[in-house]
Amino acid sequence: MPVDVLLGLQWGDEGKGKIVDCLSSRYDIIARFQGGPNAGHSLEFDGKKHILHTIPSGIFHKNIKNLIGNGVVIDPIVFDSELKQLNMDAEELNSRLFVSNKAHLILPTHRLLDKASEVLKGKSKIGSTLKGIGPAYMDKTGRNGLRVGDLFKSDWDQRYQAIVDKHFDLLNLYPIETDFDFDLEQNLFFEKLEILRKSSVVNSLAFLQNAISKNQKILAEGAQGTLLDIDFGTYPYVTSSSTTSAGACIGLGISPRSIHHVYGISKAYTTRVGKGPFPTEIFDHHATFLLKNGNEIGATTGRQRRCGWLDLVALKYAVELNGVSHLILTKGDVLSGLDKFQVCWQYTINGSVTKHFPYDLNQRKLRPQLKEFEGWQQDISGIKNKKNLPKPFHKYLHFIENYLTIPVHIISVGPDRSQTIYE
Repeated sequence: MPVDVLLGLQWGDEGKGKIVDCLSSRYDIIARFQGGPNAGHSLEFDGKKHILHTIPSGIFHKNIKNLIGNGVVIDPIVFDSELKQLNMDAEELNSRLFVSNKAHLILPTHRLLDKASEVLKGKSKIGSTLKGIGPAYMDKTGRNGLRVGDLFKSDWDQRYQAIVDKHFDLLNLYPIETDFDFDLEQNLFFEKLEILRKSSVVNSLAFLQNAISKNQKILAEGAQGTLLDIDFGTYPYVTSSSTTSAGACIGLGISPRSIHHVYGISKAYTTRVGKGPFPTEIFDHHATFLLKNGNEIGATTGRQRRCGWLDLVALKYAVELNGVSHLILTKGDVLSGLDKFQVCWQYTINGSVTKHFPYDLNQRKLRPQLKEFEGWQQDISGIKNKKNLPKPFHKYLHFIENYLTIPVHIISVGPDRSQTIYE
């Protein structure tokens, strides 16, 4: 079983990029299996911060191959921008980074449709990142999409024009003006397609099966988080892909029998970006504290994240849904300085107590039941050994492990790859 899966257990932003970066040396291949440039994976090392949107988080390690899988949607404009930030020559890039020929493309009209659709919803908008993700996945499931492999076909121009014409027919249904300069964006899109054509485009299924046959180790990297899954998240305030461990099989073309460990990542508290239900959200000085100390600004959107206490009901749901074997807790250092903090361990819905995640988290009569914990004042960002963590932290950790019935294997106490405690 040479494949491990790493994914988020909340509404994204759990610190997946950093953890993939920390674990990369254990693997031969890092493979992104879903999402698109709506993801923002932050990595920090040697005093520099790097933000990736489409490229897997193992790209900074030599001798490790990185694959953008078939389940990912790619915007060539964003892709090229990321490549430039890597500051690598073409030969080095093409030896480290590979792109599935079955990954779908995000077109300029996808972004235009995304923006028009969100504007039309008015107060009912879901908080889209406006990156064209949803419309691209809609074309994929509607069997109209364009894939990376289509770039090498002789009838590419006709295929492209046909889908663009279809998009403009749809846009005529939206009586909304936008400031989107389509001609400018399309010209840029065509320019960046040439960069994508020169990349290492592969048959990703054969690429991975060959690696598996050689018993090479693969880490499947997810984007967003479990509670944003299109089927099992807080619908309709979700993303457009399968963010769970099952999504790794679909997004990479691997068998469930190939999966060994499932690494699930959770913050020591909870955040979410955009609209949608959030039972443990707080609005007092504690929220300001978490926002500031946790630097809770979206890496992709630049939006402030909503902050709240850890929700163990939702976390247990995510752990069970994904079959998590190894729990990773991030941003424990952010809680340093609080006298007291809280955690949700059950819900009250219409007067009845439950520890089960409900069908609809939007229910008005849902209330989180909170347990209070003693805080600590010590700065833990430099601690390297678990035993040196403050006693209140250990108490909190034990409560989480006992509730979820799985151990915490890795604790992140800061953004740098060196600020990581391994079990």
